[in-house]
Amino acid sequence: MYIITVNKKARFNYEIFETFEAGLVLTGSEIKSIRNNEASINEAFVILKKNEAYIINMVIAKYKFATSYVPDADRTRKLLLHRREIKKIMQKIKLEKLTVIPLKLYFKHNYVKVEIGLARGKKLFDKREAIKERDNERYRLQQNKTRGR
Repeated sequence: MYIITVNKKARFNYEIFETFEAGLVLTGSEIKSIRNNEASINEAFVILKKNEAYIINMVIAKYKFATSYVPDADRTRKLLLHRREIKKIMQKIKLEKLTVIPLKLYFKHNYVKVEIGLARGKKLFDKREAIKERDNERYRLQQNKTRGR
C-alpha cells in the first residue's frame, strides 16, 4: 500500500467512529496526476444521494501532458462502495447525526482507494484536551530519553 495523501486535520477536527475503504471512478489523466502526487483531500467531504456516494472538493491537478479530455480539477467523483455499506452509512448518518469525511488516499494493487470515516465534529474543549495529551506524551518521551543516558 502506497499512501498518496493524508487528511491530517481530520483526526484533529473530528472524532472518527468507523472507517470504510472505497474505490474511485477516475480518468486516465487523473491517475497520472495522482501518481505525480498532485492530489489533495484536505477540503473534501462525502455525500450520499440515491444510494450512491460521491466525493466533493477533492482536488486532482490537471495532467500537463494530457492531449485529449482533461476533466476539471475539483469535479465531483463517484465512490465505489457495496450497497450494504452505503445503507449502513446512511443509517448511521440519520440516527447518530454523523458526517462522512475522507481520511487518506492511497494505491492498493494499482487501484486508487480512499479511506472514508464516519465522524462527529469535536468541540473546542475536546481539541484543547487532545493538544494537552499530545504535549504530555511528548514531554514523557523526552524525560525517558534523558533518563536513559
